Amino acid sequence: MENQLGFLLKLLLISALLSSLIKYAGPSLLISATTTNALIMVLLPTVILAIALLSRFSGQKQN
Repeated sequence: MENQLGFLLKLLLISALLSSLIKYAGPSLLISATTTNALIMVLLPTVILAIALLSRFSGQKQN
């Protein structure tokens, strides 16, 4: 039970830090508002997660 509570607290803290970083430091980044940039920002997390899962799957399949 303590392990799950610790995980939830860490997740909440990281989420709050990321949210405040996006809110306060995000506008200072000079990224133009184009459709290409929007697509990259939306699809990049999915692509990174897919690559991570595929590499993990291929690593388990070899064992």
